[in-house]
Amino acid sequence: MSLHVHNSLTRRKESFEPTDPTDVRMYVCGMTVYDDCHMGHARVMVVFDMIVRYLRARGFGVTYVRNITDIDDKIIARAAENGEPVAALTERTIARMHEDLDALGVLHPDAEPRATQAVDAMIGLIRDLEERGYAYATAAGDVYYDVRKFADYGRLAGESPEDLRAGARVEAEADKRDPLDFALWKAAKEGEPAWDSPWGRGRPGWHIECSAMSTRELGCPLDIHGGGADLRFPHHENEIAQSEAAFDCTFARYWIHTGFVRVDDEKMAKSLGNFFTIREVMATYDPEVLRAFLLASHYRSPVNYTEDNLRGAAEALERLYTALADVAAVEYEDPDRVDEDLRPWVAQFREAMDDDFNTPEALAALFDLAREVNRRKESDPDAARAAAGVLKLLGGWLGLLDRDPAAFLQRDTAGLGAEEIERLIAQRGEARAAKDFATADAIRDRLAEHGIELEDRADGTVWRRAT
Repeated sequence: MSLHVHNSLTRRKESFEPTDPTDVRMYVCGMTVYDDCHMGHARVMVVFDMIVRYLRARGFGVTYVRNITDIDDKIIARAAENGEPVAALTERTIARMHEDLDALGVLHPDAEPRATQAVDAMIGLIRDLEERGYAYATAAGDVYYDVRKFADYGRLAGESPEDLRAGARVEAEADKRDPLDFALWKAAKEGEPAWDSPWGRGRPGWHIECSAMSTRELGCPLDIHGGGADLRFPHHENEIAQSEAAFDCTFARYWIHTGFVRVDDEKMAKSLGNFFTIREVMATYDPEVLRAFLLASHYRSPVNYTEDNLRGAAEALERLYTALADVAAVEYEDPDRVDEDLRPWVAQFREAMDDDFNTPEALAALFDLAREVNRRKESDPDAARAAAGVLKLLGGWLGLLDRDPAAFLQRDTAGLGAEEIERLIAQRGEARAAKDFATADAIRDRLAEHGIELEDRADGTVWRRAT
């Protein structure tokens, strides 16, 4: 089966045929760095990390670019509110973003351009658009894109310009020729960062940033352009209009958009009081649990953030790690070299992922394989090692199961350190040897109160976090 991807532009699944299979050019809109990353950002970053991992596992070469927007109205407003320079705010926020993404197991992109480092490229692109008749300058020093000049405007949104004018929130400004026209360059305001340009000092508009950075890093066309569903209009629509007008090429061949994060079946929003940053969630839940939770739903579907769903993700991940516990897994790098009797699970996993990155079905294949590992533990330890190796290999394609199983299963012990737990287990062992079962049971109960589960085996007692 070939890989099929749902293309937001055509609204259907298509066979994935990049321009060059040895170098898939993929661009994803990254963070606007004025505050900590929230759960919506986590969803986008984890999903596209999963896509990059799977494409590479599938044999494609990938150049992955994810930008940073470090100049924007929100950034300027937040810096002013904090009474600090814009650069101080953005540097601190970028560092915290990287910490969050590292914790979630998100691989670093091949390039991470910043808007402030690409202003010359943006100015050059705006000049090209002006020369081609797609942009116009105002007396105030602003430059706008002339939407009426681009015949296909609205095709990504799936609406005509007339419908977009009627339904979209657009700024009505006196110097615009059309309400849908958008700023390519903004004249400088007192106290704001600004750069010299042919139209006077100012700064770039938001939409031009990604057109300039993506084409500078990857050329045109891109194979994949991605982001959250909220960017589909107007941001990605405007990127298409700018880039295709300037370069006379298809800007991106496949558009991929992630679904929204909902909280208890309501849209996540600060105004609703149900807004969570990644850090807030990771204070309670292991980062790998959060990653597993985000991958448990298909990337195009809404993901519903609830305590029950997060606990369910934790229990599911624990089942996989429990299967890997006490097994010296075979290390596989090439899926085509796994034992023949294990290839059906590889095929099941690939079939799911080849169907538009269907991670829920891929995870189902992992759970099925975990049951096979547990079955083999009882009858054939060497066969269990081989099955565990395939489980780790496939889990790694999702960015999961890379930790020591015992360390994962012993995480989050409600204030008891590992040394204290081992001391209590030793005391319990001494009590059992002395047939003081009341003391042994009391120690087991105390550990259970801290979420610690014991398993007595012939070679001693092991512990893990209880599900």
